[in-house]
Amino acid sequence: MSLFSPYTLRGVTFPNRVVISPMSQYRAKDGFANDWHLVHLGRFALGGAGLVFCEATAVEERGRRTAGDLGIWRDDHVPGLSRIVRFIAAEGAVPGIQLAHAGRKASELRPWHGGTPLNDEDMQLRGEAAWDAIAPSPVPFGDGWPVPREMTEGDIATTLTAYREAAARSLEAGFKVIEIYASHGFLVHEFYSPISNQRADAYGGDFDSRIRFAVEVAEAIREVWPENLPLIFRVSATDWLDGGWDVDDTVALAKRLKASSVDMMDCSTGGIGGAMRAGRMPFAHGFQVPFAERVRRDAAIPTMAVGMIWDPGEAEAIVADGRADLVALAREVLDDPNWALHAQAALSGDDSFETWKPEFGWWLAQRQRMVKKLGLR
Repeated sequence: MSLFSPYTLRGVTFPNRVVISPMSQYRAKDGFANDWHLVHLGRFALGGAGLVFCEATAVEERGRRTAGDLGIWRDDHVPGLSRIVRFIAAEGAVPGIQLAHAGRKASELRPWHGGTPLNDEDMQLRGEAAWDAIAPSPVPFGDGWPVPREMTEGDIATTLTAYREAAARSLEAGFKVIEIYASHGFLVHEFYSPISNQRADAYGGDFDSRIRFAVEVAEAIREVWPENLPLIFRVSATDWLDGGWDVDDTVALAKRLKASSVDMMDCSTGGIGGAMRAGRMPFAHGFQVPFAERVRRDAAIPTMAVGMIWDPGEAEAIVADGRADLVALAREVLDDPNWALHAQAALSGDDSFETWKPEFGWWLAQRQRMVKKLGLR
């Protein structure tokens, strides 16, 4: 089984190719991880995944998407994250962190509260005050959104320092993989997409200028992130919009990032603008896999496939056929945290529970034998 074969990236070996994609929970307060995050992430390590990512974790306080985002902009954020890292690693999975900056998507309500910009009513209801957003250009995320402040070169330098310091804290916390969140309309995506970047200086205009910030973020992280630990870049491989970023751009960016010590491209798509949502995005099972395949082939860099993947046979084929090196799941594992264990049993035909933690597997095997003997199922 290719999906359950080990995979090594730099000095880190994943026990299998199943990745738990970062999934924002919006349960932090002032950026601090708590018991919710420990239980939420810990169950995926118990469920057999090879790599477990923490959710988007803000490198600056102003870079949070919501007031409930995880953070790593302060030294005292490290102990709570370290607790989670220790549990994930002790149960046999590799702990990863996604470093994020929301850019113009900052100061937003949690999705179930409406997903719109914070206002005075939210201060009254939840004590959550709005904050000012920054972006490459003063272009709002969508209709009804505030105009972000255009970043100065001083702002850019400060933000690069924030990424570097966040990477150092990630190392202190014990993470073994960093992923740069550069998709779905977050700050790094805002720089490389011509939809959101209307600058005329060294960080805007032509392709080389628009990708400069992305490359500098990777280089800033690698200054403190050890050579034996992987660095992954999550890209929106296309904006799905005329005049926007496309897969040819992604291949060119991947080649540049590879030269800057990025080890893998995590290929998602879309998300650049609220008022310009991509109506031609073809939602279907594994609809983003072709982007991972194309980037892997044409940029000669390992890739991760993500997006509406839930069938074990399809996930196996993605890896076995060389379309991607890792397969990431998100909402599917919210429904079934043991997806990896169930997938391994389905692909192997072995329902003995031998691959489960004995605290679960022994009892389930006992029950299975009794149920079969009694003919109850």
